[in-house]
Amino acid sequence: MMEAALDVTRTIVLVLLVVLFVGMGVGHFRERPARTMAAMIPPSMRRSGVLRPMNLVYLTGVCEVAGGVGLAVPATRIVASVALIVFLVAVFPANAYASKHPERFGRAAIPFWPRLAGQAALIALLVFVAV
Repeated sequence: MMEAALDVTRTIVLVLLVVLFVGMGVGHFRERPARTMAAMIPPSMRRSGVLRPMNLVYLTGVCEVAGGVGLAVPATRIVASVALIVFLVAVFPANAYASKHPERFGRAAIPFWPRLAGQAALIALLVFVAV
């Protein structure tokens, strides 16, 4: 009985994560959100050429969509979970930078501690669906 409830919970969380990551990833290809995300990249991390901010926004969008799709496929779920955990850690500096500049980023500037808690919760949920 308890195992069945856990399986149902895991499936619900999995579907929510797939929708969340694919949806967030698609947002990286919409002009206005993409410009905001590019501006969130801290100045110390800005590069020219291939690593310029808009290219990083597009790359992270592809990562989120691919990770979300990977979660939906049982054979790739563990790898996708690990990749998305690495992804969440990698993009955190941009989120932290935005949290320091709410006047510039508005709603995207989630305060640091709630953002960190949210990232930790997403990581925990990715571990939960991978096991």
